[in-house]
Amino acid sequence: MHLRRLRLPPDISSDVRHDSFGYNPRCCVCPGHTAGKTLVSIPTFDFNISSTAHFPFAKVTRVLVDKRFQDAVDLNGKTLIPPTLLAFAKTFATDLQVLGLHVPVQVADSAQPGSIFLTISPDGIFLDAAGRATSEGYTLTVGTEDVVIAGASPLGAFWGTRTLIQQAKLGSLSLPIGSGTDAPGWGTRGLDAGRHYYPPDFITEICAYLSFFKQNTFHLHLSDNLFNNVNIYSRERSLDLYAAFRLNSDDLAVAGLVRSYRFNESYTRETFDDIQTSCAARGVTIIPELEAPGHALVITQWKPQLGLADLSLLNISEVDMIPTMQAIWSTFLPWFHSKTVHIGADEYDSSLANDYNLFVNTMSNFIESSSGKDIRIWGTNEPSNTSSVSRNITIQHWEFFEDNPFDLIKEGYNVLNADDAFYIVGKWSGSYPQLLNITRIFEGNPAGGAYAPYVFDTNNATNNPPRDDPRVVGHIAAQWNDYGPNATTVSEAYYAWRDALPALADKQWGGVLTRAQYDAVFKDLHNIIPGQNLDRAIPSKTNVILRYSFATGHGGETIPDSSGNMYDGTCHGSGCAVAAGVLSLSSPSSRLTTPLSSKGRNYTLSFSINPSSKASIGAPIFTGPDSALVLGNGTLSNVALISANQAYTLNYTLPRDVWTDVALIGRGNATFLRAGSGPEMEFLTIMGIDGDSFQWQPIAVEAPLAQVGGGGFIGSIAKLELLASA
Repeated sequence: MHLRRLRLPPDISSDVRHDSFGYNPRCCVCPGHTAGKTLVSIPTFDFNISSTAHFPFAKVTRVLVDKRFQDAVDLNGKTLIPPTLLAFAKTFATDLQVLGLHVPVQVADSAQPGSIFLTISPDGIFLDAAGRATSEGYTLTVGTEDVVIAGASPLGAFWGTRTLIQQAKLGSLSLPIGSGTDAPGWGTRGLDAGRHYYPPDFITEICAYLSFFKQNTFHLHLSDNLFNNVNIYSRERSLDLYAAFRLNSDDLAVAGLVRSYRFNESYTRETFDDIQTSCAARGVTIIPELEAPGHALVITQWKPQLGLADLSLLNISEVDMIPTMQAIWSTFLPWFHSKTVHIGADEYDSSLANDYNLFVNTMSNFIESSSGKDIRIWGTNEPSNTSSVSRNITIQHWEFFEDNPFDLIKEGYNVLNADDAFYIVGKWSGSYPQLLNITRIFEGNPAGGAYAPYVFDTNNATNNPPRDDPRVVGHIAAQWNDYGPNATTVSEAYYAWRDALPALADKQWGGVLTRAQYDAVFKDLHNIIPGQNLDRAIPSKTNVILRYSFATGHGGETIPDSSGNMYDGTCHGSGCAVAAGVLSLSSPSSRLTTPLSSKGRNYTLSFSINPSSKASIGAPIFTGPDSALVLGNGTLSNVALISANQAYTLNYTLPRDVWTDVALIGRGNATFLRAGSGPEMEFLTIMGIDGDSFQWQPIAVEAPLAQVGGGGFIGSIAKLELLASA
């Protein structure tokens, strides 16, 4: 029977150097001896080294799946669409390509020489921090001829593959012989993202990022609004304030809930199915949130009669209010492939505590009876002497002025830790940071040591439950885009998490990484995270990524890339022609496509351009999946960058029918354009703050590279070059 090994602090100080595999060379095993080590990975992994020999990863020729369990699924997780062991194995085999390994997946009775064998531990019991069995545990055994990963479930086995990939990378494709057993301390580990539309591909890439570090939850707000400042806004202004509902159904019960001009910021059922399936394939469950009765401005913009004086608050005593919310949930509950949903219930009028409790309990009963799902709400202090929120509801704590989580636990509530110790706001805030606090991750326990999910109060150790309290559900870090949809680009949300989130993942799991250990391995592991390219990195032999000299060619022909990277382009349309160093696009649909998509931070995209006076004002010069550089926006002829449906405009217009040398420059978190010999002009965004003051901030936009021209552009391009520097 496999019992989860107690995690003990490593027997080394944080500044002791480690070898490439990640364990302390002082503690290496002498011949004939066995030793247990906490191996450095993210999260850390306890491992008994049984030999001085190693297993070379070059021996691996296949991934084998135990045929007894190939169709097994994890029934204990939060997803209703759990992948089979065979499906996880196929994802794993694809992921091994980050290590240069291309191997098939086969079904077999047992491990074979040269195989990585995935199976289910038939008698294994893997325990969490509260001593309860968890389906996310696994045992990893490295032998002289093969590797065996035995999970408590297929998901547990998949987490074992994350450890294996990381250890192979850190060990230079060489693994020590031995065995280790691992399991998470807490069941919910991940992120919370709100007040921003995130494209489907971005969400699935974020899920891949989370998954590599064994995080299993992406809490996604599907309705929300900006702060409705009732002291300043008129009723008309409130009804026009940014608010969004991000699920688009043709069901008549919700007709008009998504405004037509926000269709491109919403998900159809097919799209949302794809998002949830792609994330579940990597062990990550999307937990959807539809906000009410607070933060519900999008509902009252749809049906104003349902609002209080503050239109962001629903009037629970209005006879149609609860039936309307039940109709919304009835429409979308079948869309949600999770066992848990979030109904919001945050920051409501405390004078209406009984109404609030009635709403929460009514919606909980309705959702449970109609779908079998359980619900979460945000911790909100609603004083009432006659009623209370049902203890079947999980409280997601985020701020002590709203509730005291330890008191809730004592009262019998399950509590999910989302304390604002790790609440970040994109780009700017008068109250909250813009990046995860990495010092707090490693030093945030007021009793001493690192942060952990049971640490709600980072200042008072006596106000925290014990580590093994079974009512601590886990931990989620929140990023809410409080200052407008144009405040950040999609990738800026990622960069706010990028460098510190894996460290937090270690603590959410129950790992014991030190800051020095994390700094030593993060870059190497970040470079191999499979299933995503959130940095929008492009492989290149030199600083010159792409160079088109435009010697000769015409429609349908290949345009050679002279950088040496072989990123050749293709001319499309009869109006596309190349001669004497010039690309001519003489019809609105003619274009040049490249094999590239976008280039992330630090780039210089330089070119000469001669836009025709016949080109449309908003015609795209360059287009990619993340952004577009356009000749204008709407009726304005000012050069603009478009990202996630938001326009960032310069006070500059490209002259028509003349040549101009241009450079689009991405430098860190800022983006610039230089025209001719003029100065760099910075793309900026204006962030609304409480509706009556504003903050100008830089904006980071990827270089769009998939296509040159098309969409109404007419003109010529020359000397096109992309550098990996700014």
